[in-house]
Amino acid sequence: MGEKTIPILPCRTLRPVLDFYVALGFEVTFQQRSPNPYAVVERGGIELQFFGLKQYEPTESVSTCYVLTDDVDGLYAAFRAGLKEAYGRIPTRGLPRIGPLKDMSYGVRQFLMTDPGGNCIRVGQPTSEDQHHRPAPRETFARALHNASLLADSKDDPAAAAKVVDRVLGLEDERPAGALLLRLLVLRADVAARLGDEETATSVLTRAAGVRLTAAERVEARDALVRLEDLRNPGPA
Repeated sequence: MGEKTIPILPCRTLRPVLDFYVALGFEVTFQQRSPNPYAVVERGGIELQFFGLKQYEPTESVSTCYVLTDDVDGLYAAFRAGLKEAYGRIPTRGLPRIGPLKDMSYGVRQFLMTDPGGNCIRVGQPTSEDQHHRPAPRETFARALHNASLLADSKDDPAAAAKVVDRVLGLEDERPAGALLLRLLVLRADVAARLGDEETATSVLTRAAGVRLTAAERVEARDALVRLEDLRNPGPA
């Protein structure tokens, strides 16, 4: 037998949601206004369905689904390009938004994006057959980055993530260097922007842009460098 699971996600109104997915390269393959608002979007093997709900509050949404792919880097690049063309910027905060691409501790390379309806779409590619969480790193700064990333993304607690990064960057007897420092700073700026703390976001981004990296460190920090570019060039809100 062949089975297929299709997420059906809520939104207040269909139009901004459909515009968002069209910008990502999806095609609207079905749409109706009555007896209830309903639409379908498709892109390759990805199909998402939406229904309208007048009393729905997108900012309070907990709706989510996971999309597995064998080319997460390709999808991320295509989605960023589509969003920049449609919105004049790559939205990194508020609704809609797209998060950073990163390697997770449980054998997945993934990014999160949230549509105008507040639905979080997680897009990932397995990098290991073992999908269990690995132990947190022992090294001080790597451990802080690991924990802060989980708080910011998996637990959606940017305030707690900010505290972890601030604590470790405030150490006087140890200093991170190179790619690890850049990744911590970019994450700190990212969560500051999500919290509406523009002053901190701006100052941390300036510091991150000044971090000097070797060629090898630039490869190690490639995902953070892409995110740094997006955060430094938010365009009009």
